[in-house]
Amino acid sequence: MTGLLPQLTRRVLTDGGLETDLLFNRGVELPSFASIVLLADDAGRAALEGYYRPYLELARRLGTGFILESATWRASPDWAAPLGLDQPGLDRLNVAAVEMLHRLRGEFGSTQDIVVSGCVGPRGDGYDPGRIMSVEEATDYHARQVRLLADAGVDMISALTMTNVNEAAGVTRAAAQAGVPVAVSFTLETDGRLPTGDSLEAAVEAVDAMTGGYPAYFMINCAHPDHFASVLTESSPWTRRVRGVRANASRCSHAELDVMTELDAGDPVELGQLYRRLLERQPQLTVLGGCCGTDLRHVTAIAEACLGLPSSA
Repeated sequence: MTGLLPQLTRRVLTDGGLETDLLFNRGVELPSFASIVLLADDAGRAALEGYYRPYLELARRLGTGFILESATWRASPDWAAPLGLDQPGLDRLNVAAVEMLHRLRGEFGSTQDIVVSGCVGPRGDGYDPGRIMSVEEATDYHARQVRLLADAGVDMISALTMTNVNEAAGVTRAAAQAGVPVAVSFTLETDGRLPTGDSLEAAVEAVDAMTGGYPAYFMINCAHPDHFASVLTESSPWTRRVRGVRANASRCSHAELDVMTELDAGDPVELGQLYRRLLERQPQLTVLGGCCGTDLRHVTAIAEACLGLPSSA
């Protein structure tokens, strides 16, 4: 794909909760909740392709663009040892994840805009910020993975489930150094705030200030719409920077989700209607997908509820 990212001008879809779908719905083992390990063998690669293809078929049927996220959310340097890998081995899997997406785009891309996105997750836990790095440390930490993904040919970086401002700014700076666009997605608690207690407004404005407004846009992921709808009620410069939602299926808190042994898939149709209400108030939202507990059913319901709405993109 060349030129402007399609989601900057019109609505596109992306996938649901990759790891929760594979683990709970398909019985695929994911050590440390890391889908990157599936790139290591034929069976794992087949499982990933089997996950991606129905989403691409949905986008083709609906005539909309699609953002393909690489299976690299938990594939930054600190995760090599817990996954039983050395750093060169983890690097190779990062590249293989992007190569898979390019092959899929080659198969489906003739009829739609498909964006290949390099997914970058937090250094630590996706729910708990833990020790917060300085912006400089976060930049240095994430630079290796971001550069690998950029060199492998991604169209953009998606920093998903960011728990704090400094790490989000660090990934953004690493993307700027690599010369690749980046979308920054914050995870929010049930009160609509980051796990650090920062408001979404403060986080968006802080990352923009720290990076010269480098992010292409911001997103929200890994929270239910009921948790953040109240903070997206106005039209202002900061809300217009929020262009994507990847919500959880469940209304449970992160603490509750962390100890669950069974998946809470919620109600896909209801979730689609909650997205529709969000878009009616925030028509600049152009990236629609899911996070924990969601699968093709949820993204289909979201698409059917929202794709016909007017956009202010």
